[in-house]
Amino acid sequence: MRPARAYVRHKEPMRKNEKYTLEDLGWNEKWKQSFVDFNAKGMMPARVAIRYNEIYRLLTADGEWLAEPTGRLRHDAASEADLPAVGDWVAAVPLDSSRAAIEAVLPRHSCFTRRAAGRAVREQVVATNLDLVFLVMGLDGDFSIRRLERYLTLAAQSHAKPVVLLNKADTCDDPQAKAAEVKTIAPDVDILVTSAKTQDMDLVLAPYLHRGQTIALLGSSGVGKSTIINRLAGHDVMTTAEVRESDSTGRHTTTHREMIVLGERGLIIDTPGMREIQLWAADEKVQATFDDIASLASKCRFRDCTHTREPGCAVLSAEEGGVLPEGRVESYRKLQREAEHLHRQTDVLAAVENKRKWKKLCKEASRHKKPSA
Repeated sequence: MRPARAYVRHKEPMRKNEKYTLEDLGWNEKWKQSFVDFNAKGMMPARVAIRYNEIYRLLTADGEWLAEPTGRLRHDAASEADLPAVGDWVAAVPLDSSRAAIEAVLPRHSCFTRRAAGRAVREQVVATNLDLVFLVMGLDGDFSIRRLERYLTLAAQSHAKPVVLLNKADTCDDPQAKAAEVKTIAPDVDILVTSAKTQDMDLVLAPYLHRGQTIALLGSSGVGKSTIINRLAGHDVMTTAEVRESDSTGRHTTTHREMIVLGERGLIIDTPGMREIQLWAADEKVQATFDDIASLASKCRFRDCTHTREPGCAVLSAEEGGVLPEGRVESYRKLQREAEHLHRQTDVLAAVENKRKWKKLCKEASRHKKPSA
């Protein structure tokens, strides 16, 4: 088989060419079954560790490769979200000793996405094929229950298990009180109070670190994600920086998503800080995050109750009685409106895209139609 050509438009320095087994990278029987057809075509399985614009760094059982998607893969992708992302397993063809072409992306079993910044309605993939998502918040001023509700909604959409890390406990007078506050909105989620600068993170996170398990760290800039990874790696693999004391805001020391292999302790993905994060989630995922409100809503007098001013509203009664934490109902309304608005926008975009595809198919059919005798 003659492989498609891939062009690397700039020279990307390779790191020490460490080799891993596929199992170190998260390979298992499920992935093996998904790869049967590609294996028959002589392709190699690889996992995306870094994406630099159009250039990817792949990890394989034979070392690291720089790669680009083939023209066919780009053409067949319905959107940017269908192109390879950090965490993806892909089918690749070597071009020489260091470069490869990405022919296909294997089906994802989980995918953490958000709405891309800007006015365009576009899905942005943060990381894929995650087993766990560590939602990291700093206790030095970054702490926000409302933002955490947003993160939890996106985690529910991703199908990855969330774990809340309340980092920088050494800067907080009562970190356990913050943990208790989180427990009121996420009773079934593990909550860890940590201090990456002073604690042994291998010991703190030991229950979650297993060979082949993939974890992503998500949170604002300056919450300590890179410090956590450096502690786990045993050396500085990610750049860190201090935060401003006035508002606990950090600089974006991580500018791209990157997957780090920790050997027997699995794989961990660092991501750029995300203080403002827009939803890319269905309304049912909002309901799952606010299951306490959803449960109360079933007791409202009116089935289509908006929980704003209707008589007999169980949600408003619970809010007025102090059963629900202050601000939780308004946060629920805001995320629900955002999810519904996104649904309407994506429906319109889907209709436009379908119309475009039909026009293209009809045009191609008429061009190839044989003239009648």
